[in-house]
Amino acid sequence: MNILIIIGNVIFLIGVLGIYFNRKNIILMLMSIELILLGINLILITYSLILNDIVGEILSLYLLTASAGELAIGLALVINSYRIKGTISIKSINLIKG
Repeated sequence: MNILIIIGNVIFLIGVLGIYFNRKNIILMLMSIELILLGINLILITYSLILNDIVGEILSLYLLTASAGELAIGLALVINSYRIKGTISIKSINLIKG
């Protein structure tokens, strides 16, 4: 069980580093956010199994649902940005207001 906690922390750290080092490509930032959320899910489920409690698993399902919604909205913004500006850089998304 300890190895699952370590793997969850490594996945979380990869996601945080992906956001920190990549500030130009929005798709890679969305992937990094998904890695962060998946790392948190793995840690929640592992602690739920260790403590013999179902609350972590239920919270993990809610978090998966929220991350799916976040990804759908993010991809919709990326598609609209590409249609309007022809690029998916962060600078072009900052110009879209309204």
